[in-house]
Amino acid sequence: MKITSAEIIALAVSPEKYPPAGPPEIAFAGRSNVGKSSLLNALAVRKRLAYTSGSPGKTQTINFYAINGDALRFVDLPGYGFARAPRRVSEKWGAMIEGYLKNREQLKVVALLVDIRHEPTADDIQLYEFLKYYGLSGLIVATKADKISRNAVSSKIKSIKELLKAGADDKVYPVSSLKRTGADELLEEIERICRKNTNCRA
Repeated sequence: MKITSAEIIALAVSPEKYPPAGPPEIAFAGRSNVGKSSLLNALAVRKRLAYTSGSPGKTQTINFYAINGDALRFVDLPGYGFARAPRRVSEKWGAMIEGYLKNREQLKVVALLVDIRHEPTADDIQLYEFLKYYGLSGLIVATKADKISRNAVSSKIKSIKELLKAGADDKVYPVSSLKRTGADELLEEIERICRKNTNCRA
């Protein structure tokens, strides 16, 4: 799969602001500093599709992107685990994310992003359990793969799967947004997921 066009079509804080029902949606979730925006930019081969910031917790809305003329959609969820965010803000983000995950019919899978250098956090584990319960799991992206040696990648992936209690068929994709290594393999998996749906044109 090659992304030829990508544009933001909605920034939402409630279902009323979601774009109309359409093609399948692939959501991206993870901690505030895990590199979600950088990954989206790398997949789309665009520098500023998603805004990246040195300040974790910048994304405060659910951002919808139309991919390849709205053949499918990427959805950037607000990052979690940002310690300096006020409690009321964190609670609002949590409710907003949960509502989308539980009720959005077009959502087909959630890519859980974890930093390959570190063990999944309690928040990561909790979210993955939630995703498994609702049948949205199966796609794990280990970001910042360029920060460790190639020899260490396999052991890190094994550790991530064990700690998340991922299923035998669940896959972990090591990706470097900086070097774009692993991006094409991840896009191939996204295309495979998308093509399971009759209204996917990717």
